[in-house]
Amino acid sequence: MVVTVDIIIYKGFKALEAVGSLSVFTYANIHLKRRGLAGRYDVKLAAPRRGEILSDTGVSLKAEKSLNTLSLPHTAIIVGAWQIEQAIGDAPEIVQWVESTAGRMARTAALCSGAFFLAAAGLLDGKRATTHWAVADALKEKYPGVRVDADCIFIREGSIWTSAGVTAGIDLALALVEEDFGQDVALDVARDLVVYLKRPGGQSQFSSHLVSQATHDPGIRDVQDWILANIQNDLCASDMAERLSMSVRSFNRSFKRETGTTPSNFLTRARVEAARRMLEEGDLPAKTVAAESGFKTYEAMRKAFRQALGITPLTYRERFGAGHGRD
Repeated sequence: MVVTVDIIIYKGFKALEAVGSLSVFTYANIHLKRRGLAGRYDVKLAAPRRGEILSDTGVSLKAEKSLNTLSLPHTAIIVGAWQIEQAIGDAPEIVQWVESTAGRMARTAALCSGAFFLAAAGLLDGKRATTHWAVADALKEKYPGVRVDADCIFIREGSIWTSAGVTAGIDLALALVEEDFGQDVALDVARDLVVYLKRPGGQSQFSSHLVSQATHDPGIRDVQDWILANIQNDLCASDMAERLSMSVRSFNRSFKRETGTTPSNFLTRARVEAARRMLEEGDLPAKTVAAESGFKTYEAMRKAFRQALGITPLTYRERFGAGHGRD
């Protein structure tokens, strides 16, 4: 099976989104060949007109294909731009192309602010969609018919896919690989790129630990998802075991066998990830961050940070936060 993919770029596009997606499919081809599996991706960069296209970084990529309605790919991916309104004004052909090809491709995806192109073409009317958190309100205001969920990493609505900002495009591309060729190939690619295969949390929340994705056991995966959705609650092994109608001892053994870590360690790491995101993106007091990420005390969070990251929460905020919090 050959899956054709067109990554659509235009003046001012976000280079990381285009190259990130391209890297996912390129590495997928490497692993498909290594595993002796039939199938590959045929990926092309497309634009309103062929030629060198200047990105947001000042680096140009060459579009080898111009948009047309005759030679359609299996999957089209429209990347975002820093100045998305200007980009749409400069490239109205993309909106027209989306309108004319609606429903004729197996998948249409938009990364980051690229969702504005789909919304302008009417493809997102009545549908859930996500975009970069910084332009989520603008998307809601300009296109009230779109059900914007600003916290999701990516959303699939039938054949329409949208992702959150920038690196979330890699998450979406990995999900496409998993759908096309299975979890093993997608996990191979995630490991190569040193990224998470799947981030059940949202833009403002957290990402699951990569090693936790290796399990093929649907029961354990369900428990993992449940843990990630309820980290702020007082969870214990008996609650987790009960979901699978297992004894605590059997559950702990199965979880460790499938994931390589204990339920307790997985929960702690998930809480650290949640707290890390809050410290990066907000200015909540550290004690509030601890409570909202499930730690009983700030000292418990501090200890977990030291063990997982080698630094304290306050030092982490100083290095990676958008600004100093009220700590």
